[in-house]
Amino acid sequence: MKSRVSRCPIEEVMQILSGRWPTLLIYYLKQGTKRFSDLRRDNPTISHKMLALELRKLEDAGIVTRTEFDGYPLRVEYELTPAGERLVPLIDALGDWWEATSDAGVPSIA
Repeated sequence: MKSRVSRCPIEEVMQILSGRWPTLLIYYLKQGTKRFSDLRRDNPTISHKMLALELRKLEDAGIVTRTEFDGYPLRVEYELTPAGERLVPLIDALGDWWEATSDAGVPSIA
């Protein structure tokens, strides 16, 4: 039997949430179900390809569900799973921390 090397849980989470887009996608999905085009509108600088890759990564991690609807054009909706919803307070806390930090006169990251 192959043994699995135990990793730090923070390292595991950062594998999923690292980068510019995952936390932003969760932030926008906390408002409810959104279509792919809605998420593109919320994040105008993300490419179509990158958005698809990031959503697939979040779906594979069990954070987002993807629902396809029959018809033309194809309609796809994304929403947070219960596991994804549990991340919302953490992401909100990051925003609160930043606001408190920037209000305290700490220089922003350029």
